[in-house]
Amino acid sequence: MDQILNKVGSYWLGQKANKEINSVGDDLNSLSNSIEGGAKWLVNKIKGKMQKPLPELLKEYDLPIGIFPRDATNYEFNEETGKLTVFIPAICEVGYKDSSVLRFFTTVTGYLEKGKLADIEGMKTKVMIWVKVTSITSDGSKLYVTAGMKKTRNREAYQVSRDGVSIDKF
Repeated sequence: MDQILNKVGSYWLGQKANKEINSVGDDLNSLSNSIEGGAKWLVNKIKGKMQKPLPELLKEYDLPIGIFPRDATNYEFNEETGKLTVFIPAICEVGYKDSSVLRFFTTVTGYLEKGKLADIEGMKTKVMIWVKVTSITSDGSKLYVTAGMKKTRNREAYQVSRDGVSIDKF
């Protein structure tokens, strides 16, 4: 009986330790991505390449400012290709006024064009299960979120920037 309890205890302890080690690794990756995004922003500032705040960029491209968490302030945008990379301090979820939820990885990429963010990587939405968001399109008062299938949402729900709630996994 003692041998069985020892094996079960060892297994359980091993699982807990493995989980903690993975958690520390995820935290380090998130910190690394945040520092990397901040460092790029600082280098651009020193070079004199000041970019406009992310909400201004989104408005300029006719997208609501609240599609990213409030603390997503560091980004890179290549005007020639339209590639947008947004750096988020930690994996998080944002709940919106229409009860929809978006989940963000520490780096979200996509291609920005007037009224559309396409080929998105690093964003999910809940449709019974978490599904990868592939594009967001704005058309008047409607916002179309494509995640496996196109879902129409009220654009008004995304007009305000909201705080993200930290989560363990993307």
